[in-house]
Amino acid sequence: MKAQKVETKQQLEDAFAIRTEVFVNEQNVPMEEEIDQYEDEATHFIVYDEENQPIGAGRLRYVDGYGKVERICIAKSARGKGVGRVLMEKIELVARTEGATKMKLNAQRQAEEFYSKLGYKTVSGEFLDAGIPHVTMMKTYE
Repeated sequence: MKAQKVETKQQLEDAFAIRTEVFVNEQNVPMEEEIDQYEDEATHFIVYDEENQPIGAGRLRYVDGYGKVERICIAKSARGKGVGRVLMEKIELVARTEGATKMKLNAQRQAEEFYSKLGYKTVSGEFLDAGIPHVTMMKTYE
C-alpha cells in the first residue's frame, strides 16, 4: 500500500469517494458537512492498495500555527491493516517538511487510542462534531 499527496483530479475524486463512503454512508454525516469550504486550501492525501484501489484518505491544513490533520478515514475492508498509520506518517512527513512543529486533530472518541499510539495527547474534553463524540489531540516535534 502507498500513501501519497493528491496530485491529480482522479486522486482527489478517489479521496472524496472514500470520505463519502466512510463519513456519509457509514457514519451518517451530512454531505454538506463532510465536503466543506476548506477543500481548496487543504492538502489532500490518498492511500491505494496493491490493486490500486483507494482505501484511505485524509487532508492537512495549517491553522493557528499547527498542522491540522482532518478527515482521516479508512475503507471498512482495509481497517486493522496498518493503513491509518501509513496515512498519518505520510501526512506528518509532509507537514514537517513544510515546517510544522506542532500537529493538531479532532479525533473521534473511538479513534483516540489509535492517535495516542502515534504520539498524540488529548488536550480537550469530549465534544460533538456532526453528532459524533470527539476530543482534540496534539503532538509536538522536538
